[in-house]
Amino acid sequence: MPVIDLNADLAEGFGMWTLGDDDALLDVITSANVACGFHAGDPLIMRRVCAAARDRRVTVGAQVSYRDLAGFGRREMDVAPAELAAEVLYQLAALDGIARAEGTRVAYVKPHGALYNRIVRDPVQARAVADAVRAYDPALPLLTLPRSAVHGVAGGLAVVAECFADRAYTPAGGLVPRREPGAVIHDAAAVVDRAVRMAVDGTVLAVDGTEIAVGARSICVHGDTPGAVGLARAVRAALLEAGVRLEPFA
Repeated sequence: MPVIDLNADLAEGFGMWTLGDDDALLDVITSANVACGFHAGDPLIMRRVCAAARDRRVTVGAQVSYRDLAGFGRREMDVAPAELAAEVLYQLAALDGIARAEGTRVAYVKPHGALYNRIVRDPVQARAVADAVRAYDPALPLLTLPRSAVHGVAGGLAVVAECFADRAYTPAGGLVPRREPGAVIHDAAAVVDRAVRMAVDGTVLAVDGTEIAVGARSICVHGDTPGAVGLARAVRAALLEAGVRLEPFA
């Protein structure tokens, strides 16, 4: 029986602005990537989501990013390695402190947006992120793509591979940039089919039809797209129907 974790990005509101339905998604997923305040989220939202995750026994992960509230963390930045490591450490420590106050803890780290994609190909920034995680808690795993540069510079950290049911893939196994047409897949049937194929067969079709091996332990469904909750529910139901056991990786 295949075992898969289902993760989503949560706590991505800020102040009076809300984004996504965190409570509804927490009833569906097994791991929550909680924004740490640099691309979205604020202390009140972070605390509320951590408490709600605790109540539902959903694993909490720190979704760290570039310091980019205005761009939602989706603008690539050239940050010196020491500065990037310090900023990742800051975010991780802040969320873990809040999580522990709410009776849970941060169990893994997943970079967000532009930082996520940058460290797939940039070993210097990948090493800075890994250094920050190791400095805080070397037992925390990093969640990234199977072909990420993180795998080569983790320095003893556990690196867990994930895949994206609602994102298009390049033939090289990366994610199609969001600025390109078709980067985000909105057709519910297609997303569900891709999720089941990823979990059962360990593969996904790239935009050119190439079959790519993903071998992922976790599948991400985005919480900031229209109809995200319904889509996540459909993915969960299809995975269970296909005989997949849903279980956190951390």
